[in-house]
Amino acid sequence: MKTKVTTLLLFFIVAFTNAQEFKSPVEYLNYIAKETDIISKSTWKYTLAAAHSKNARRIDATRKKLVTSIQNATKKIEALKDGYKGDVEYRNQLLAYFAISEKNINQEYDKIIDMQEVADQSYDAMEAYIVARDLVNKKINDEVDKLNANQKIFANKYNIQITEDQSELGKKMKISNEVYANHTQLYLIFYKVNYTENSLMKAIAANDLNAIQQNANALERYSNEGVEKLKTYKGYDNDMMLANATKKVLEFTKKEALVLAPSVVTYLMMNQKLEDSKKTIESKAAEKRTSKEIETFNNLVDQVNKEVGVYNNANNNFNAERSNVINNWNQIGNEFISKHVPID
Repeated sequence: MKTKVTTLLLFFIVAFTNAQEFKSPVEYLNYIAKETDIISKSTWKYTLAAAHSKNARRIDATRKKLVTSIQNATKKIEALKDGYKGDVEYRNQLLAYFAISEKNINQEYDKIIDMQEVADQSYDAMEAYIVARDLVNKKINDEVDKLNANQKIFANKYNIQITEDQSELGKKMKISNEVYANHTQLYLIFYKVNYTENSLMKAIAANDLNAIQQNANALERYSNEGVEKLKTYKGYDNDMMLANATKKVLEFTKKEALVLAPSVVTYLMMNQKLEDSKKTIESKAAEKRTSKEIETFNNLVDQVNKEVGVYNNANNNFNAERSNVINNWNQIGNEFISKHVPID
């Protein structure tokens, strides 16, 4: 009959007196599992900190603790000069994994922190940051998969059965990764229209007609693209709460592009005509102003006075709706994570 042990990165207790003199291969695997469990817990804390922080600099302390746990585990595994009775293959593979993980966390995550600090400057910058972050995580996960495969090779050598059961920590990390990946998928849809909508508001504030039209066209296009993406979106655990919140944002941003932006353009053009007419009138002496110029100016004044109330009312309504849908998305996003990410 094969002896059963748990998989790599999962904790189980086996007492022994000398860490470098193992009575059995199971004891050897247990010793390694104890060290990797410490790293797993540090990784979990780092994952939580990174996921809940808007500023990656704030999570640097947890990153440093994770690096320290890897360095400490490296020293202990390096001390196992003979591995298990001269078999050092698995030991060496584990040390290689530690080295790759430390490099990624030290060097690659430093780059990611720098990218995060400028991510809000454009959608492309945000997408590049998320892609880079996910790529580093994938590299580390790939190394874990390799290491688990090598552990099974070692276990087979010594007639040890590796079970596929996961520890509570392992389950938490797996679930969390899936939840955050799901959240990120919708966040990119939200961020793209939200960033473009902010650009539209800046153009309106600057009375820049060309920029208003360009951003309105982009906002309509991105809103439609987002709706199409939602059609194939698979909610985590069939939970569509965040997808529904995203849909509301897209419906609003499309309405901004099709209703608010044109009304702003119309109002600004009318206001510009009034300003031009005023300049024409003021550039001439009173006796040289024609009745048609005066009539045109007065009509424009009446039109602008009528439209300004309508314009301000529509603008206020859009501002209120904008705050509601964005605040709702952020709130639902937090509720989505709180609902599905296991409590530490």
